[in-house]
Amino acid sequence: MTRILITGAAGMIGRALLEELEGTAHDVIATDLHEPPNLPENARFCRMDVTTNDPAQVIANIRPEVIVHLASIVTPPKGSNRELEYAVDVGGTEKVLAAALSVGARRLVVTSSGAAYGYYADNAVPLEETDPIRGNEAFPYSHHKRLVEEMLSDAREQAPQLEQVVLRVGTVLGEGTENQITALFHKPRLTAVHGSESPFVFIWTRDLARILRRAATDGPAGIFNVAGDGALGVSDLADAMGKPVVRLPAWALRTALAVAKPLGLTRYGPEQVRFLQHRPVLSNTALKHSFGYVPEKTSAEVFDLWRKGAGL
Repeated sequence: MTRILITGAAGMIGRALLEELEGTAHDVIATDLHEPPNLPENARFCRMDVTTNDPAQVIANIRPEVIVHLASIVTPPKGSNRELEYAVDVGGTEKVLAAALSVGARRLVVTSSGAAYGYYADNAVPLEETDPIRGNEAFPYSHHKRLVEEMLSDAREQAPQLEQVVLRVGTVLGEGTENQITALFHKPRLTAVHGSESPFVFIWTRDLARILRRAATDGPAGIFNVAGDGALGVSDLADAMGKPVVRLPAWALRTALAVAKPLGLTRYGPEQVRFLQHRPVLSNTALKHSFGYVPEKTSAEVFDLWRKGAGL
């Protein structure tokens, strides 16, 4: 039996992980701003705001052996700003890490992102875990994940007694998933930049939950990309949904976004062109051979499951 504390437990991935841990002998503490629905019998809720002193107090009281840190802002809600997102993603991780070290936790599992590699024309295809982390400052989420990984790297050198499992996760999809990525798929036509297929790698929600369960229990420490086999470009996505693709020159799209964003016609600025052109493609070789988990669904199968559920 292991005492496992989960941050961000009320989110989509947190709820899926709770389901995976249901019925096990582990003592599970689900933390978040609000209690997740349908808590398993072996789990209990404790309110924790990672932007406050809560992590130090809660973690000191519970003294978990393993912490699974999921709390993050992937899709900023209305009214969000970069300061809040930094406070949750970077500041929250710093507080949880400090608390884990303070109580002598054995292992810290952190969900990072493929976005931590950054959106660059010279990114390797596919990216391996040994490739540099260069999250772009223009993209808050990407930049914050880079800062988090730099923090964790320092901790591995200064406090090697705390095992780390860092998961660089691709785009997570499951039935009913809706976020800023899926919003692009709901549009009547897909937008692409001339000369780029803007490839996506997907991971099924259930596969990710199973990976997290292994990371929190009997899996090895280390850094692992998390994605299903294969990648789907804009043409593949459009064909699957029966939608047209509008391909624009990069300069034209930058100009249009530079005009539209100040007018409130879009939430995206000219930097979005880089996001469309140079999406990171993740290798899952280490996940399969070193971590010991083969995703049940490929990227194409994950997208097809989501597409059917969304009626597309």
